[in-house]
Amino acid sequence: MSAPPALQIREANAHLAAVHRRAAELEARLDAAERTVRAQAERLARHDQQLRAALDELGRAKDREIAALQERLLTSEAAARSLQDTVHQRDELIRQLQPRAALLRDLCRQRPPLAALLAALTEAERLGPLPASGPGLPPVNSAGEEGGQGRLQPAVFGTTV
Repeated sequence: MSAPPALQIREANAHLAAVHRRAAELEARLDAAERTVRAQAERLARHDQQLRAALDELGRAKDREIAALQERLLTSEAAARSLQDTVHQRDELIRQLQPRAALLRDLCRQRPPLAALLAALTEAERLGPLPASGPGLPPVNSAGEEGGQGRLQPAVFGTTV
């Protein structure tokens, strides 16, 4: 075997140097790509962690809001029951007061005639008793009859009111 000619060796060395440069260049690009992938993975992990934290906080806020709404619902239901009880009590009171109201309405309707009667009695009292029967005047009773039977005493008006 003979030694390769110097030109072939130089070309082979140049080719090896070019392959070596290309390999180094590819390794550098691979390192850069790996760094980029690692950086992106870290950013994605941080972003994922932030999203999980935000999701957890949203879940807690939702739970707090649900608890507050449940408390408001219970309070509202208690207030509604209280108001219903009050309405039932007032309805019962109204039911009990209706006969009295009807009686008061009747009394109010009868007031004018009663007032007129009281005014007439007051006027009669002011006039005083009838004078005693004089000579020649027959006594008159309250029925307008003259004479003997059923004689009544002269009327004296008075009120007990």
